[in-house]
Amino acid sequence: MKIKSHHINDEKIAEVISEETIINKAEDGLDLLGNLYYQGFDKIVINEKNITSKFFSLNNGIAGEILQKFSNYRVRLAIVGDFSKFNSKSLTDFIYESNKAKNINFVSSTKEAINVL
Repeated sequence: MKIKSHHINDEKIAEVISEETIINKAEDGLDLLGNLYYQGFDKIVINEKNITSKFFSLNNGIAGEILQKFSNYRVRLAIVGDFSKFNSKSLTDFIYESNKAKNINFVSSTKEAINVL
């Protein structure tokens, strides 16, 4: 895993770059959050391929548990990916509501992620 740092208007944004799944369970999300927060990042960009596919099946609670930690610590998160491949109305609604609140964002590109954060 590599962390690319973006500095925009005195803000530090961490872009997580990896070819592997980094978040397999809720504890992995908390570990990533803690490690990056300790390094001075309060905004994080991660690709959906780096998150277990179980995250996108809302009935197991993994997404809620992970995203609640980000909200509790006031760390903004942008998840980059093509979410149309997940055929779930509840996920589509969840993404829509998350994007409205602006703390957790689901976007289609890294550029969009940086802009929204």
